[in-house]
Amino acid sequence: MGNRLLDAFAFEYKHLLEAELRKLVDRLEAPPIIKKAMHYSLEAGGKRIRPLLLFATIAAFGLDPKKGLLAASAVEMVHTYSLIHDDLPSMDDDDYRRGKLTNHKVFGEATAILAGDALLTYSFEVMGMIPNDAASSDAKLKLVTEFAKAAGAEGMVGGQVADMEGENKELSLEELEYIHIHKTGKLLGFSVQAGAIISGANEQQLEDLRRFAHHLGLAFQIQDDILDLVGNPDLLGKPVGSDTSNHKCTYPQLLTMEGAKKALQHHIDESKHYLERTGLSTTLLLELTDLVASRDH
Repeated sequence: MGNRLLDAFAFEYKHLLEAELRKLVDRLEAPPIIKKAMHYSLEAGGKRIRPLLLFATIAAFGLDPKKGLLAASAVEMVHTYSLIHDDLPSMDDDDYRRGKLTNHKVFGEATAILAGDALLTYSFEVMGMIPNDAASSDAKLKLVTEFAKAAGAEGMVGGQVADMEGENKELSLEELEYIHIHKTGKLLGFSVQAGAIISGANEQQLEDLRRFAHHLGLAFQIQDDILDLVGNPDLLGKPVGSDTSNHKCTYPQLLTMEGAKKALQHHIDESKHYLERTGLSTTLLLELTDLVASRDH
């Protein structure tokens, strides 16, 4: 991250988030092995893009981002559960994630499945733990409802199913976008939406931020597809070319590499357009948008 403001912000809030995640799992009265497996994947690092988007959205409203700590923890739990399950032999069958052995390679398939299940279910309890001075009962109800939509059959899970069904097939751009809007974009978009709900955004701000997140989610996935072909395996923490070996349709395959880069720039430009419309203090969100476009892992 080349920007000092974002560097300092990300450093502070990643540490706060990671301390909160440790505390939340430690407090569970559960068999030690499941807590160990949950910790293992939660602590595997990663960019923490979703929590940072949530915190930066609250900051854009001029409020204390710490109000979003439990919501951000819940989002990261769902994201982590999805990665544990994605890596399973019955799904993408990956041995490494972020440079570490995948959960099932360390704890076995059964425990990995249950660790994912535990993170998913606990995330909703954590969302319900948000104190009333951070979000009203109505706001919390909206958070939980939208969270379930983003994570479930209408969101991430639906996208994962469409992704599996799309293997070994020539997809249209519309079909590929459906996969990415749902598999990646919905949870990423919820992170922005959650920050806006906690901040008491009006309907117009919610809509502009929803459109911002929609384009950012697509940009994120296009860059993912590009990095899968030309990225550095040491930075990515996994081998390149996994999409090709898994017979998945990608943006460079559909649009050519040059076309994919043009599409990436289009969605970054649209993201910034909708951010400007909010009239908020969006410096951090703009920096995060640039990070999505230029990231190397």
